[in-house]
Amino acid sequence: MKKLLLILTLAVTGINLCQAQVSDDSRKKFQFGLKIGSNYSNIYDSNGENFKAEGKFGLAGGVFMAIPIGKFLGVQPEVLFSQKGYKQTGTFLGSTYDLTRTTDYIDIPLMLSIKPVNFLTIQLGPQFSFLTKQKDVFKNALATVEQQDEFKNTNIRKNILCAVGAIDINIKRIVIGARTGWDIQNNNGDGTSTNPRYKNAWVQATLGFRIL
Repeated sequence: MKKLLLILTLAVTGINLCQAQVSDDSRKKFQFGLKIGSNYSNIYDSNGENFKAEGKFGLAGGVFMAIPIGKFLGVQPEVLFSQKGYKQTGTFLGSTYDLTRTTDYIDIPLMLSIKPVNFLTIQLGPQFSFLTKQKDVFKNALATVEQQDEFKNTNIRKNILCAVGAIDINIKRIVIGARTGWDIQNNNGDGTSTNPRYKNAWVQATLGFRIL
């Protein structure tokens, strides 16, 4: 009996939530909000050589705008602080070492939003990433060495082009987001592009709040 009551309660709650979503359809509204969450990132060698790394967690967060183009389509530009990187273990001169690299980026995705229903948004599009800081921590049996570099990025054309896909679950003003992305090309800032040998790949989970 208790299980039956629990199932009925969950069913009624789901029906009420769906009804609330239908009655408060926000797909045609301009929206602005904040989000915060985490990346789980790694790096891979596009040349396919014997390079192995482990993923690491990093912070992610920023602002987003949802601009409607009718009821079922829209665009969503964002500006995010995004930490990526990797961990690697190896041997050098017979000694085992651990290397942890943390890279701080300003990510600017420009997503096409597909909104089949009010509570679900499917997104895909390009992302431009600007490297601002890189920190390496090297450890072995003898010592721990840290090195940190900061990048000013005065040339805004110099960036990494990425591909991103995402799904957002919308519950009134709350947005639960999941996305994945990977690097495609480096823009050198002088009109030329290159394919980076070592590319970031990541998954991201965020919790957002729509202010408007």
